[in-house]
Amino acid sequence: MPCLDQQFINNQWVNSQGQRRLAVTDPFRESVIAEVTAGDPADVDVAVAAARLALPAWRRLSGTRRADYLDGFANGLTKRREALIRLSSTNNGKAIAEAAIDLDDAIACFRYYAGQARALDARQGESITLEMKGVVARCYHDPVGVVGLITPWNFPLVTSAWKLAPALAAGCTVILKPSEVTPLPEQVLADIALDIGLPAGVLNLLHGDGQGIGAPISRHPGIDKVSFTGSNRVGEAVMRAASDTTKGISLELGGKSPILVMEDADPQQAADWVMAGIYFNSGQICSATSRLIVHETIADALYAALAERIDAIRLGDPLSPTTDMGPLTSAHQRDGVQRYLDIAAAEQLAAVRDARHRELPKQGYFLAPTLYRDVPVTSRLWREEIFGPVLCGRSVASEEEAIELANDSDFGLVATVISGDSERAQRIGREMQAGSIWFNSEQLVLSETGWGGFKRSGIGRELGPWGLAAYLEVKHIIGPAT
Repeated sequence: MPCLDQQFINNQWVNSQGQRRLAVTDPFRESVIAEVTAGDPADVDVAVAAARLALPAWRRLSGTRRADYLDGFANGLTKRREALIRLSSTNNGKAIAEAAIDLDDAIACFRYYAGQARALDARQGESITLEMKGVVARCYHDPVGVVGLITPWNFPLVTSAWKLAPALAAGCTVILKPSEVTPLPEQVLADIALDIGLPAGVLNLLHGDGQGIGAPISRHPGIDKVSFTGSNRVGEAVMRAASDTTKGISLELGGKSPILVMEDADPQQAADWVMAGIYFNSGQICSATSRLIVHETIADALYAALAERIDAIRLGDPLSPTTDMGPLTSAHQRDGVQRYLDIAAAEQLAAVRDARHRELPKQGYFLAPTLYRDVPVTSRLWREEIFGPVLCGRSVASEEEAIELANDSDFGLVATVISGDSERAQRIGREMQAGSIWFNSEQLVLSETGWGGFKRSGIGRELGPWGLAAYLEVKHIIGPAT
């Protein structure tokens, strides 16, 4: 059984100073498939020293040269594609078809930021138009410095790419902490770094948990910025720790996102989009549109269409091509979602579909895809992020009521609007208090468009040019014109 007890620092695998070991599981077979070090603050100290030593040369490298390395990461992932898809599916539990989508997204992200790195060269020293005569001003974009990147367990390699690619494109050096729950796929990033000759110290990959690695990264004075994706509870702790050294921070946190189905929508087509927004990755997605807001005139037809589709979901071995939904990623996550289902039972919520409507596989951390209707707005299931295959619905009588209900949330990551009138759907989308709004579509997450939310869903943006800007500082040089 593999034991991941080494850290990738300065282009070498070195023994971790951590004494604790954590189990890495296969959530379908409910078996331990590896152990990983919990890490130690001393590991962070050594990695930060390496990253700071590598920073001057890496930041002076042209964007075009850094882009070549980013293309190298994309090529390396492509070369290992089939093996990584199976490894991600095994460690995370997601259906293998979903793991394939993830890996292709990661590859596309590295390619996109290779293009952004090349374009950055042309932006350096741009002249600023001034009202004052006899003065010249030019704008430059400098890397933030050494950055700490902390990624979650639900999308291995994807969220790492979202952070690592723009950070390297900007000229930052990196301390990357993948999730201790799904560390196996992330190992490949170190292997590729060696294969492509990435300069030593530019990428340092540290295994560990929050205590051993995450918290030390957040408070380390030698780290200039932290980017974190995960829960609000941990994200707020990261923010507090980062505030002691006034370091920059980006947070991609929770969501309780709405999907609005208006009275002019086709219930059958709407049902397909609703399903895609909640049951992908067993509902373990921050962008899950887990609050269904449907016009009362088509509610019954929509619920009937959803019930048919939920019944058709095939649960099973995530490595099987016939599986639609795998298990939840860990027993801990399954048990957390089950607590919400227990609340639903105590509140006597009306279940259109739940565990009573199907037989679960004999093994694996499975929960039945669940749909409740007419859920009170005071219910914790309506207001809190569940992070599992649980959809809560409510009916409304008007567009105005739908918009008000959609925005009545502590979160604002995404939303979806479904209407028979495309212009109407886009107009309603403009009223949504969220970072990404889809209309008449499944969730399209694109490298070119920003990702991040309003309210408690986080701080800052990833992807697109905004993702690159998150790792750049703006500098102006001003003086007399000659």
